[in-house]
Amino acid sequence: MRYGRLDLNLLVALDVLLTERSVSLAADRLCLSQSATSSALGRLREYFEDELLVVKGRAMILTARAEELIEPVRAVLEQIRTTVAVAPPFDPATADRTIRMMASDYSTEVLLTRVLADLEKDAPHLRFEIQPMNDSPIEAIERGHIDLLLTIDIAISADHPSQVLFEDDYVVVGDAANPAMAQPMTRDLYLELGHVTPRFGKSRVSAFEDWFMRRQKQQRRVEVIAPSFLSLPGLILGTKRIATMHRRMAEIVVGAMPLVMREVPFDIPPIREAIQWNIANNNDRALRWVVERLQAAAGAKADVADNVVPLPSAAKIALDEIEVQYRMNHPQH
Repeated sequence: MRYGRLDLNLLVALDVLLTERSVSLAADRLCLSQSATSSALGRLREYFEDELLVVKGRAMILTARAEELIEPVRAVLEQIRTTVAVAPPFDPATADRTIRMMASDYSTEVLLTRVLADLEKDAPHLRFEIQPMNDSPIEAIERGHIDLLLTIDIAISADHPSQVLFEDDYVVVGDAANPAMAQPMTRDLYLELGHVTPRFGKSRVSAFEDWFMRRQKQQRRVEVIAPSFLSLPGLILGTKRIATMHRRMAEIVVGAMPLVMREVPFDIPPIREAIQWNIANNNDRALRWVVERLQAAAGAKADVADNVVPLPSAAKIALDEIEVQYRMNHPQH
């Protein structure tokens, strides 16, 4: 379709080129060859009478004209998609596509395992690709590399829609034969014992509980750095070490292994698990259906224990202050 001298199909290529700033990456997104994508860029340069993307060092950068086009082009495509290209009604029984999700092994274990099992019955042709958390989850959403992101709500982007799914708090988990676990957990005992905690990605990002404890200047003896949440049970089994785990996951592993759990003797704020998607996919009926099913399955909130004591170093800190400080220590990419 043409409008004047402009082939409107080129707008799609332009939007991806402006986002990726790379002919090869844009070609992958567009499912075109690099030569076809280069040809599209050539026609766009001719139409706009501007280079749009220029090589600088080993990368490509946008010209001033290209920067000006980013938002108008995206807005035009979104308007076409929502008002002209009317999608047929979504039928889960016949829907045939792949949905890419980024989630931690914790989110996968406590939520996705049972939801995806249910979806197999209602949407047998839907396929799911679950990617592990990396150092740049927001970038993955913005570049369209994933469709849905599951993470804590203080780590999501304010630029894209999201929905809180559930709340979870923390408990202490240890080997059932560990003498320290035969009594209620106290502050002194907690700080005396050896700990196992996970860190993630190339940047070795701390889990929320580890970040929060270090922020409170509580000197725990971290003896083992684990690669994932699900590796924690095996690393404390048969030892005198303990791990501070999400209650929902702790209930699963305690039921399957000779482990026991006790209440955390500090006032650690609960986390809220959220799901996020790109604003450009806000009207994607398949994604919205999956989100609704995740919401329904997340259901009841975890019970919050009332027998914990405040950290001695400070009064209880407002969640919005925690969010600000967490974002400062975990910049979005």
